[in-house]
Amino acid sequence: MNLLHPETLVFWTTLFFLLFFFLFVKMAWKPILKTIKEREKSIEDALLEADKAREEMAQLKADNQKILNEARAQRDEMLKEAKTLKEQIISKAREEAQAEAGKEIAKAKQVIESEKQAAIKELKNQVSELSINIAEKVLGEELKDKNEQVKQVEKLISDIKFN
Repeated sequence: MNLLHPETLVFWTTLFFLLFFFLFVKMAWKPILKTIKEREKSIEDALLEADKAREEMAQLKADNQKILNEARAQRDEMLKEAKTLKEQIISKAREEAQAEAGKEIAKAKQVIESEKQAAIKELKNQVSELSINIAEKVLGEELKDKNEQVKQVEKLISDIKFN
């Protein structure tokens, strides 16, 4: 038998190929397929994780925008409240100033009225003294009961109404 004969060579090549193929399938094919499937699964998981991360990023972005909008709304509300408070404080201060001015005006009127009454009283006293002096000079002698005469003149003067 000639091993280099083409028919024998084809037989032995086929036999070795089948033997190699069988051993390859038994020993290496399953681990290679397992590794490929694991790799496909890890790639698929990574893609799913990337999609999930992308969705989370979109959700975070939406949440951040919502929080930012809420913060702006709170800021606007705080500014509105501050403006209202400012206006209330100004209004209250204005009212207090007007009330204080009214009190001061009332005080001033009272002081003026009391000064006016004091001036009228002083004027009455001077007029009564002047009247007594004139009466003394006219009569040429001093009146007997000067205190009685002063009271009489003051009574007469108080009957006269001064404005």
